[in-house]
Amino acid sequence: MGKKKAGQLRGLSDRTSDIILVALCLVVVFLVAYPLYYVLIASVSNPYDVYAGKTFLLPSEFTLNGYKAVFADKNIFTGFLNSIKYTVIGTIFSVVVLYLAAYPLSIKDLPGRTFLSIFFIITMYFGGGLIPTYLVVKQTGLINNMWALFLPGGVAVGNMIIVRNFFENSIPKEMVEAAEIDGASKWTTFLKIIVPLSRSIMAVMVVFSMVAYWNDWFTALIYLPGQEKAPLPLVLRNILIKSSASASQASTISGGYAELNKLTEMIKFSSIMVAAAPMLVIYPFVQKYFEKGFMAGAVKG
Repeated sequence: MGKKKAGQLRGLSDRTSDIILVALCLVVVFLVAYPLYYVLIASVSNPYDVYAGKTFLLPSEFTLNGYKAVFADKNIFTGFLNSIKYTVIGTIFSVVVLYLAAYPLSIKDLPGRTFLSIFFIITMYFGGGLIPTYLVVKQTGLINNMWALFLPGGVAVGNMIIVRNFFENSIPKEMVEAAEIDGASKWTTFLKIIVPLSRSIMAVMVVFSMVAYWNDWFTALIYLPGQEKAPLPLVLRNILIKSSASASQASTISGGYAELNKLTEMIKFSSIMVAAAPMLVIYPFVQKYFEKGFMAGAVKG
């Protein structure tokens, strides 16, 4: 009888803890998802109502003028194509370089492994800064060349450490040794065993690289002059600057400032959604690999 009562109490405690965990998860989901939802409804609402707090859950005075203004710019589709090109090429380049750097460093008997690891880590904390980097890029002839977006920061050291830890902790050493006993070369082992077994961490690195390259506008601003090679975030920035300048110039015109200022505010929210939408569409397709790969690549004590 006493055991039965204890079991009932333990079951009640488990049920209560489940309810608390679900409630906490819902709160976290709300805190994460609501800002994006708020930007979405703000992008189709009257900005004055947004700032007045009238769009907490639903849009007010539904309008697509912000999106119309964004897509009316002739450079927007060129920016889309440029961003897709830079993101695809940059992601492939970064992931390949990450693998080529991380796998050798995961081999414990690699000559100079400690020195190379320290060398990479130092670059995480010390750098030359913008001007020396610009001079190096200029002297190597990469100004107005898309490779200026990839080569200076081709190896993200933090990501490389995650991939190295994955190779050390999650790839069975017995499989590698068996392949070497069977006569497989280092390259054959890498391509036919290491790469297929590391798809989960590869998905994580792909997501990290895609987001970084898709959102990068400052590097293009520095190294890619002109509109024809500008990525989408830089095009959206230029659209917003032009709209803000127009609103400022309209302040001397009777009745013109209010409408132009309203349009500028709508463009701000619309630009955020236009820039974020592609990544939001792609992420669910790799999400199932993301958590598994990231946890496997975490540092283990």
